[in-house]
Amino acid sequence: MATGITYSFSAKKIVTANYRPFTCKWLYRDDHLNEMPYQTPLLFGDGNIRNPAITVMGDSSGKPYFCLAIDTVPDFNFVSPASGGTQTLALFRINAGGKKVDNVTDWALEQFTWQYGTKTDQRVTKRAIFHYVYAVLHDPAYRKTYSLNLKRELPRIPFYENFWRWSEWGERLMALHIDYGTVELWPLKRIDVPDERSRKAGLSPKVRLQADKSDGSSIWIDSETKLTGVPLEAWTYRLGNRSALEWIFDQFKEKKSKDPSVAERFDSYSFAGHKERVVELLGRLVRVSVETMAIVKEMDTIER
Repeated sequence: MATGITYSFSAKKIVTANYRPFTCKWLYRDDHLNEMPYQTPLLFGDGNIRNPAITVMGDSSGKPYFCLAIDTVPDFNFVSPASGGTQTLALFRINAGGKKVDNVTDWALEQFTWQYGTKTDQRVTKRAIFHYVYAVLHDPAYRKTYSLNLKRELPRIPFYENFWRWSEWGERLMALHIDYGTVELWPLKRIDVPDERSRKAGLSPKVRLQADKSDGSSIWIDSETKLTGVPLEAWTYRLGNRSALEWIFDQFKEKKSKDPSVAERFDSYSFAGHKERVVELLGRLVRVSVETMAIVKEMDTIER
């Protein structure tokens, strides 16, 4: 190459990355090949270090604010494409010696300890503060009160009464959102009716991936499969302009590239090969959505 750098393939550089909310993809992690890595090596190393982090929207163009917990490398536009990029606030960073350094500062620990340490027998910790922050960022009253601020600057965190209740909410939310792939499936009912027309033509069922607009309690997967029993609350957990379920619809639909050369050589994606994985993922995200909104409703009952 013109720069004189020689590249050689290494399977160790293939890591799991967060492309969009609740959608992971393989990433070939290399500082020379990944555009604008910024400080991600300080947070996730070569992509193999799990580090709980809160992702928040950058300078948004009128989109509703939201945040989401992850623990692997995120795409630059993970939480909101074309919104100024994703801000990643991780639990720790990795110093030059390879050691983990807390990102919750000693100063912050002193402030929270002074505020809450004398009101309970529990010792305030940096991880508890991290969970507290994640809960506050989901608080409907907080988001409404500071909606304008959240569009133009990093969040500022207030001191709420009952620190440990908020910290516990944050811990539960973080577990739901990071470990969404292992939560218990919501008991959806699956209905399969053969699409005889497609089968006779030798084609896969027509992809739909959309909610049944008549009542919102069903999801059409394709022209053969429908999931029923979706609680209406599942649609109220929104990340920006979409619900968590709609993010999955968008990411797994078949889309043709506008570039003819790309479409000809690389457009090989077929939903049929991912159908069962998507059905399972939607079952898990229904539970994540319902339990997230149950926690958020608990927050709404607390006086500020």
